[in-house]
Formats: sequence, structure tokens, C-alpha cells
Amino acid sequence: MADVSEFNAATGEVTERDFTPEEAAQRASDALAVTEAQAVADAEQADRETQRAALLARLGITADEAALLIT
Repeated sequence: MADVSEFNAATGEVTERDFTPEEAAQRASDALAVTEAQAVADAEQADRETQRAALLARLGITADEAALLIT
């Protein structure tokens, strides 16, 4: 299966081709950036959850009780 499909709107012609070396390198770079961004987002989410659990423990309330306080 080709990596790229190019559509010529004037002629209706569809050309399918593989990535050029530059496009393949950019795709790999983009995939790495997405993976790194997801790892950062996951770490931030875990940190928020840890901080929330610590706060609830300090307050001596459950998550359900905290939800009641903010509704």
C-alpha cells in the first residue's frame, strides 16, 4: 500500500506513491514528538492524581465527599 495519495482536482487523477526519504524522516520525527508529548501528559496526569489523593488524605475525606462539596 502506498504511503501518499495525491489527488489532482483538475483532472481527477489519483497518484499513489511511497514517502520520499525526507517525508519518511519527518514522519518518524513527528511520531517521536507525539510519543514524547503523550508521556509528558501521562506524567502530569499521574502527578495531579497523586496531589489530589494527598489533599484528600490531609482533609480526611473521600473523593465522593469532596465531590459533594463542589457541587
